[in-house]
Amino acid sequence: MQELGLASPFWVIVLVWLAKVIWLVIICVFLAWLGIRALDALMPYIDKRQRIGESPVATGLFIAGFFILVGLVVHGAATTPTVFGGSLLSYFFDFRQLGILAVSFVISLLIGVAIFHIVDKLTPKIPFKNINKDGVAVGIYIFGYLIFFGLILHAALTTSL
Repeated sequence: MQELGLASPFWVIVLVWLAKVIWLVIICVFLAWLGIRALDALMPYIDKRQRIGESPVATGLFIAGFFILVGLVVHGAATTPTVFGGSLLSYFFDFRQLGILAVSFVISLLIGVAIFHIVDKLTPKIPFKNINKDGVAVGIYIFGYLIFFGLILHAALTTSL
């Protein structure tokens, strides 16, 4: 197996780094999709897809949240700590880094959902279910959790454990 290190040409290192960034972004897109599906299952009373499509403002907020999510993920993948000197296979499949990414994402998601439900219970005069009455409110809600996913994925990617 070929090793990647200081003896490798710079352009090879850049191409391999770029490939790893793309690989991490794909993994993070999959995790974000899983997170969205989890939130859909945990909060079924909000008709997200239908309500967002009813309002151009909600659609714009969704797209803006998506771009922020992607920006945070790409930045995290591009700045993740990297060690050169091992095999190409171990560079792409660093199971310690991938494990930290997955565990950090799941724990952050569970903490976020738990805090969301606690705040919902502690503020009975602010019924969270009411956001379903307005497409813009649903768009703002989705915007917020897309940014939440971006932040927790960015934090997991840039952890230097």
